Amino acid sequence: MTDTQLSKQIEDLLVRQNLRGMKDVQPALQEGYYERAANYLRDCKGTILIGTGFPVVDTFETDGPVGAIALYQTLKYLGADPVIVCGKPISKMLAPDYKVHEIQVGEHDERELEALEALARFDPDVVLSIERPGQAKDGGYYNMRGESISPRTACFDTFVKAANCPTIGIGDGGNEIGMGNIYDAISKLNIVPAATRVDELLIADVSNWGAYGIIALLGYWKGEDLLGRLDPQSILQYLSERGSVDGVTRLNELTEDGLHASEGEALIAELRQLTGFA
Repeated sequence: MTDTQLSKQIEDLLVRQNLRGMKDVQPALQEGYYERAANYLRDCKGTILIGTGFPVVDTFETDGPVGAIALYQTLKYLGADPVIVCGKPISKMLAPDYKVHEIQVGEHDERELEALEALARFDPDVVLSIERPGQAKDGGYYNMRGESISPRTACFDTFVKAANCPTIGIGDGGNEIGMGNIYDAISKLNIVPAATRVDELLIADVSNWGAYGIIALLGYWKGEDLLGRLDPQSILQYLSERGSVDGVTRLNELTEDGLHASEGEALIAELRQLTGFA
């Protein structure tokens, strides 16, 4: 099996449930997108900026941060220098345990400067966004219900747009950074679509699962069961204790997008089987 064939199997597995229409828009992407994105991270020993944190009510949702932490742990283990980029309140919650760069929440005039200063400071090899709200064509941010969340959203779009390195976006609904790559396709969904583009867009039924797809390929290439090192349940518990909520139910519970944690664990088991680590 070639790497591209494996990537295609991962891509199909990750949109199999078609929870928010990602299987419907998948034909708009060129096959092999997980392989191409993972190749940016393969053997990377420099800084990788990981933007995450989707505001829900006055806190943050579990989808995104779980995958961000999984990527952080994996990339650090592989010798890279990951940094999680996010705004309050999640930045304050993660800072004691992870390398975090905090960005300002809400609409302000220094978004571009904020990004340029951070990019100059970190000089990243890759900028990755996982379940970050993406700006719509009007410049605003909207949730899955079409409600404006601009006052509670920190802008990571400027990082993606100004980066002089490969950029990756992971999303599951059409309103996340990167969905501008397939704007026409996602415009048919019942959302306010995001317009920000990236070098490689990855889609999944749950954005956290997109992180697992990347890690599956990195482990396959390394010949090591990197997915087996993860404990998503513990990550969910960690976030829940710090005030996270499910993005669909808006409840503080150990779920992601309304799905029990066992769904993600089952998905990981299938990815491990695909990559020969069952």
